[in-house]
Amino acid sequence: MASSVKLGSKPDAFRRQGQAWFCTTGLPSDVTVEVGDMSFHLHKFPLLSKSAFLERLIEETSDQDECVIRLNDIPGGAKSFELVARFCYGVKIELSSENVVYLRCASEHLQMTEEIAEDNLISQSEIFLNQVIIRNWKDSLKALETCEDLLPHAENLQIVKRCIESLASKATTDPNLFGWPIREHGIMQSPGGSVLWNGISTGARPRNFSSNWWYEDASALSFHMYKRLISTMESRGIRPEIIAGSLTYYAKKYLPGLNRRHSMGAVPLTATLSEVEQKNLLEEIDRLLPVQKGLASTRVLLGLLRTAMILKASPTCISNLEKRIGMQLDHATLEDLLLPNFSYTMETLYNVECVQRILDHFLAMDQANGAASPCLDDVMASPSLAPITTVAKLIDGYLAEIAPDINLKLPKFQALASAVPEYARPLDDGLYRAIDIYLKAHSWLSEAEREQLCRLMDCQKLSLEACTHAAQNERLPLRVVVQVLFFEQLQLRTSIAGCLLVSDNLEGSRPLRSGITTSGEAGGWATAVRENQVLKVGMDNMRMRLSELEKECSTMRQEIQKLGRGKSGGWASRVPKKFNLKLKSQMCSAQEGSVSEQHKSMSAKLDKLQAKVSRQKKQLAGDA
Repeated sequence: MASSVKLGSKPDAFRRQGQAWFCTTGLPSDVTVEVGDMSFHLHKFPLLSKSAFLERLIEETSDQDECVIRLNDIPGGAKSFELVARFCYGVKIELSSENVVYLRCASEHLQMTEEIAEDNLISQSEIFLNQVIIRNWKDSLKALETCEDLLPHAENLQIVKRCIESLASKATTDPNLFGWPIREHGIMQSPGGSVLWNGISTGARPRNFSSNWWYEDASALSFHMYKRLISTMESRGIRPEIIAGSLTYYAKKYLPGLNRRHSMGAVPLTATLSEVEQKNLLEEIDRLLPVQKGLASTRVLLGLLRTAMILKASPTCISNLEKRIGMQLDHATLEDLLLPNFSYTMETLYNVECVQRILDHFLAMDQANGAASPCLDDVMASPSLAPITTVAKLIDGYLAEIAPDINLKLPKFQALASAVPEYARPLDDGLYRAIDIYLKAHSWLSEAEREQLCRLMDCQKLSLEACTHAAQNERLPLRVVVQVLFFEQLQLRTSIAGCLLVSDNLEGSRPLRSGITTSGEAGGWATAVRENQVLKVGMDNMRMRLSELEKECSTMRQEIQKLGRGKSGGWASRVPKKFNLKLKSQMCSAQEGSVSEQHKSMSAKLDKLQAKVSRQKKQLAGDA
C-alpha cells in the first residue's frame, strides 16, 4: 500500500453539483473561482489566509459587485484546485504519491508560503516529497508518472530530477541490500526480503532479487521519462547489459512486431502506440542500445530489424541494426534470419540483400580480428574459428531455404554463396544441397549457367554420402558428375587406408599419425562424416555394397581356414590373431563412437571389411 499522510481535521464540507463545487458551511459564498469549465463557490477569508496570489486577486476585484477569479493557468487544473481549497478550509485530505506533485505545483503557483501561514501547503508537500516519496521506489515511480501532466512546473521545481535520481540510485543498488522496503506482487518486503506486517519483520525466508527486478515498473513510464531514467543510470555506472535488458523489455512491451509467434519472450503487450510513434520509439531504442557485442540477443535484434523494415524506419536505424546483428551472426537461427521482403517490388520472397549486408559486416569484423585463411586441420580444431564455421552452415541453410524462390536471380544466389570464405566450410555438403534445390526450382537454366553455379562448390569437399547422391543427380552438368565420381573413388580409397591405420595403431598401441584430417577418433573419413549429416540419401546403394562385401569376407574366411589346415601349425595359429574380424570390428567401433548410428552400422562397417579383405589377400599371396 502506498505511503500517505493526513492533513486537516474538519469533516468534508464540499458538495458537487454538475460543473460546480459548493462549500456547505452555512455562510453564503462571496467569491467564485473558475478553473477551466469548473466553478468553485467559496469564501474569501479561507483562501486569502493561505495564498498570497489569491489574496492579491481578491483585492483587485474588491470594487466589483461580484468577486469572480479565473485561474486558467493553475498546474493540474480543477483537480489541483479542489485539493487546495479543501486544505484552505482545513478539511481532511490525504497526501499520497498520486496527488502530492499536483499539490506541490499548485501551491507554488498560488504562493502558499510560510510567510502567509505556518505549516502552509508548500512546506507540507515538500516535506512529504523529500521524507516519504523520494525514499520509496513505488512512490517515486508514481510521483514521476504524475509529473507528465504537470510539465514544466514539476521540472522547474526539480521534482522530476529528484524522482529520477531516487529511482536510478535504487535500480543501481543491490536490492538485497536496500535500506528501504520494496513492493513485490502486493506484499511489502524488507531489505532482506522478509515480509513486513505493520512495519514489523515476520522473519520470513529472504528472497533474492535479480538485477532486472525494476524492468516492468520502469516500462510503465512514458518514453520521455524512461529515457531520462536510463541516461541517469548510465551516468551512475550501471552495467551495459542491464541497460540493454531494460530497453529490450520496453521494446517488447510497446512494439507488437517483436512478439511475432510469441517467440520474443513473455512480456505483457501494450500496443497503444500509432505506427509513427512505434517508428520513433524503435529509432530511439536503437540509439540508446549499448554497442557492445552480445548485450542484446541476436533474436531480439533481428526482431527489431524486421519491425524497423515494416515501420519504414530511417536508413541509419536499419543500418545500425544490421551491423549489430553482423557482430554476433554466429548466434542467429535460420528461422529468425528469414526476413521477409517488405519492398513494393517484391522481387524476392526474402530480403536477400539485407542478409548479404549482415554477412559482410560479420566477415569484416572477423577479418579485423586477425583471422587468416587456415588449413582444414585448423578449422576443425581451433575454437576461434568456430564462429565462422557456424555462420557458414547458417548461410548454407539460408541458401537452401531461399533456393526454391523462382524470382531469386542466379547472381544474387552466387554472391551470397561465394561470400563465405573457402576455409569456413570443412565440407560442402550443405552448399551442394542448396545448389541442388536451386537447380530443381530453376529448371530453365542453361548448361553454362549450371556449370557456373556448380563452380561454387568443391567436389573434393563432398562426403561419400553426398558424392553418392551427386553421382546419380541428373540435374548436375556432366562435367561435374565426372568430377564427383572421381573424387568418390578417391575418398573410398582414403577411407579404407584411414581405417587400416586405425587398426594397425590399435594393435601396436601407437599414437595415430596420418596425413588424413583426423581428430584422434576414426581417421579422416570419420571426421568428415561427423561434420556432415545433412544429406541422408544414397544409403540403399551403401547397404547393397555392404552386403556384397560381407559375403566376400565370409568366403575369404573359409578359404583362409582351408589353407591354414594345409600349412604349418605356426602360421595357422597366427591367423586368428592377425585376422580376427570380430576383434578388429570391436576395436574400430570403439574408435568411432562419435559417428552417427546409421553411418556406424553401415558405412564404417563397409570400410573395415574392405580393409580386412585386402590385408587377408596380401597375407595369402605372401605365404603361397
